[in-house]
Amino acid sequence: MGSALAQYKGWKFEHAWATDIDKDSCCTIQQIVESQRVKRADVRHLDFQEMERKYGKIDGLVFGFPCNDFSVVGERHGIDGKYGGLYQFGVKALQDLQPIFFVAENVSGLSSTNRKTDFERILAELKDAGYIVVERLYKFEDYGIPQRRHRYIIVGFRKDTGVEFRHPLPEGYRKRTAKEALSDLPCDVKNNERTAQSQRVIERLTYIKPGENVFNATNLPNNLRLNMRSGAKISQIYRRLLPDEPSYTVTGSGGGGTHLYHWEEPRALTNRERARLQTFPDNFEFIGKKESVRRQVGMAVPPEGARIIFQTLLTFFVSYNMRN
Repeated sequence: MGSALAQYKGWKFEHAWATDIDKDSCCTIQQIVESQRVKRADVRHLDFQEMERKYGKIDGLVFGFPCNDFSVVGERHGIDGKYGGLYQFGVKALQDLQPIFFVAENVSGLSSTNRKTDFERILAELKDAGYIVVERLYKFEDYGIPQRRHRYIIVGFRKDTGVEFRHPLPEGYRKRTAKEALSDLPCDVKNNERTAQSQRVIERLTYIKPGENVFNATNLPNNLRLNMRSGAKISQIYRRLLPDEPSYTVTGSGGGGTHLYHWEEPRALTNRERARLQTFPDNFEFIGKKESVRRQVGMAVPPEGARIIFQTLLTFFVSYNMRN
């Protein structure tokens, strides 16, 4: 959650432990979780009960299972894909640890792979693990996040609590624009290195207006257009931001042309600007080389969005006076 920590009536959540398979991600996480409580591991081989013996019983489990096989820009193999079945280890962790609550996150495409049967199966298995489960598709731009980011958040309380979570509604939040998020960025912050743009890319961007991409730009000369296979045109390729609207989705994957592009300057956004759109504070440093940082930023839940959800969770926790 970065530094956007939820608190309510003197209560707050504290990190018990964290795990990730990626070395750089673990180093980044160590800035908010004590290093000895961050375990680099393949979740398929992680002994959850050993984690409990080492760090104590937990009240909540927070996890995001890989979205590669559910994303609308991927091949959409669903739970049969290379990564799609990894949600099962979140289920296993719930079965082994039986925390009071859990929070899980994934992309909006989760609900449509394999004719919606994947989503139904995942929800059923989370319920069978012993939880009252409530899911909601969050459009984070409606919650004051300067980015159009649509993600499923699944929350469950253990059945013996009798608690059914109510997701916070997007009421009373002011729309924040890309220009508002990026206009006052200091020059000396971490992770702010610019990408070296070729002269051809710079020239191409000068013809693309804010909100346009390389395929729908009205004034783009033919020699600067891209030749793509039929059906392979992606709207994010060399797409420039609209300054007076929330950004389009910050992603963690992809190659050239998918880095988000400034509405005024002919260049890709820096990782720090991308982190700004994700609502990370400027003093939060991501560890690793530029592409690793780009992936970490793009795969994260916006800290301000997480704070809103966990603030609501705390109200339930305190109201029902729940502790393991």
